Amino acid sequence: MSLAGLVLAAGRASRMGGDKRLMRVEGRSMLERAVEAALAGGLSPVLVVTGPEPQPGLPAGVVRVVNADPGRGMASSLAGGVAALPGEVEGVMVLLADMPRVNAAHVAALAAAFRPGGICVPVFGGRRGNPVLLARRFFPEVLALTGDKGARGLIAGHADCVVEVAVSDDGILIDVDTPEALRAVGGVS
Repeated sequence: MSLAGLVLAAGRASRMGGDKRLMRVEGRSMLERAVEAALAGGLSPVLVVTGPEPQPGLPAGVVRVVNADPGRGMASSLAGGVAALPGEVEGVMVLLADMPRVNAAHVAALAAAFRPGGICVPVFGGRRGNPVLLARRFFPEVLALTGDKGARGLIAGHADCVVEVAVSDDGILIDVDTPEALRAVGGVS
């Protein structure tokens, strides 16, 4: 089964006072950590959606997709990334570049639970988190999303297709949107 990774990294990070994707947690940038989780978790191809500004280098084989106007919201990055996926991809796992505790084990667990036509969502302590894995059949709905929202509404609208995958730690719940949150995960700007 061909499962792609899509790392969303085009956000403006206005509360961080700098480019949060490049802020480091345990020696690696948050963007590097997201890409490494996707690759080590077995996703291929891996695409990274960024804004139009110059970007740090990406590992060989990782494809950059440019969102020319990230101010249109997360949906524009999600739709742009899905539109760039190759035709043979059966599903896409959407990772967020500001979630440095998501790792390859989370990615692999979701991929192992995936069934064509379904949606896989990680769960820890009864709470759903990220990344999420969407089957190809949902791509047209993703392409129609607008504004500053991800796939939450799509997932809610297809509750009968959702498989919750229990994970062993809270990394799927931890996003870094403020300097305090960065410090809480041991990061530095």
